Amino acid sequence: MVAGSSEADTGPIGPGRLVLVVGPSGAGKDSVIIGLRAALESRGERGFVFPSRIVTRSAHAAEANASLSEDDFEKGLAAGTFALSWRAHGLAYAIPATINDSIRGGHTVVINTSRAVVSAARTRYANATVMLVDAPIAVRAERLAARGRETRAEIEARLARAVSAFDPGNADVVIDNSGRLDDAVSRALSYLIAT
Repeated sequence: MVAGSSEADTGPIGPGRLVLVVGPSGAGKDSVIIGLRAALESRGERGFVFPSRIVTRSAHAAEANASLSEDDFEKGLAAGTFALSWRAHGLAYAIPATINDSIRGGHTVVINTSRAVVSAARTRYANATVMLVDAPIAVRAERLAARGRETRAEIEARLARAVSAFDPGNADVVIDNSGRLDDAVSRALSYLIAT
């Protein structure tokens, strides 16, 4: 599901860039994004925006998410306050429509999003790139268990989830996050700066 803002779209939104950070649960997308933001700030890089993702779950220290009730999510969806939205793992997720102004202003917006919305985002935004963060399933299982947020059955469901609408071969860059986080962040940073 993709929700738009209340304004009329006159074509793909640009000229800025939307970087869709995607990957399976436990791959470490949030960790890479947090490290990437810190690296860009330490270099004095400007023009990068890292909006909070909206989730219908209580806030958690390990994630850069804004929490919203299911009712408020539905109201936001109806009001067009989300640029992108989707459902997974029994939760609703969204990216605020404020990213559209940032992209129109020429900024690079980096978001943690679902593989299921990649196709729609590539249509909606003039310059959308996909950064696939991945790690072997054993590493992901260990990370999900360490979060202590879900039952074993919920973790197994996350690990088994496949997104048929997404072809990993269509990612613009693949970040292997199976080793040191600093290495993954460094690769992500090199990609963002070079493109």
